[in-house]
Amino acid sequence: MSDRTHDRTHDRADRRRALGSRWLGIGLATLVAVVTLGLGLTGRLNLYISPESIWFACAAAVVTIAGAIWSFALPLGEEGDHGHDHGHAVADSSEHPDAAPSPRRTLALAGTVTGGVVASGVVIAALVLPPASLSVELAMSRVGEQTALFAGADDVTLGVADTSTFGVGDWASVFATATNTAAYDGKTVTLTGFVTPTDADGVNLTRLVITHCVIDAQPATLPVTIDAGEYSTGQWVQVDGTVKADVDGSLHVEPTTVTAIDEPRDPYEY
Repeated sequence: MSDRTHDRTHDRADRRRALGSRWLGIGLATLVAVVTLGLGLTGRLNLYISPESIWFACAAAVVTIAGAIWSFALPLGEEGDHGHDHGHAVADSSEHPDAAPSPRRTLALAGTVTGGVVASGVVIAALVLPPASLSVELAMSRVGEQTALFAGADDVTLGVADTSTFGVGDWASVFATATNTAAYDGKTVTLTGFVTPTDADGVNLTRLVITHCVIDAQPATLPVTIDAGEYSTGQWVQVDGTVKADVDGSLHVEPTTVTAIDEPRDPYEY
């Protein structure tokens, strides 16, 4: 192979590596930023993160896109040049152009390619697939986990009497921690959630409560006196009724009306 042909082959390999590095870096980051802004502008970003975090995510996306635009000013491959003297390495490479790559380099390359394919698939799926809530899937996968203490638990333990603004998460804290359950007997509620089964062939009203994003989501469940066969698992309902204290001190919701509804635009509580 002539030196000129070898140089052209080497240049093409360098260009492919530079394109791959740029795609794995700023390319994927830009696509994620575009998806984030699109979801934020259409009001669907709250399917994945809490409303308090949306402004930060959108601001970070704008900064990322600005950085991507600036990166076009850099020649391809320039981002890999850190200003170090690679003369010795270049000399070694030119002296042994056909040397076999070391096992460590081969493994590193395989890991990079695998990670790139997975990351690219995730980003492309985010672009192609419509955003959807993970409420029912997450809740059913975590059936049997210990009930977490949700936002509002501090108010409950302090004995705040106004429960009119309580959601499923707040009431789940009351049901789990209240020592004087009679104090809540007869409280009226209007709650929205989806139907999930219980171990005793009963029905729970369930809602996912998130702090930052769906990764930290915890299911909040309330026992409701509903015929187990009346609604399918995952059906969203609005329950109007009262809280009842049983003789053993446990609490449940006794509905006066149960209305099947579509999944709300914001399926989570915070």
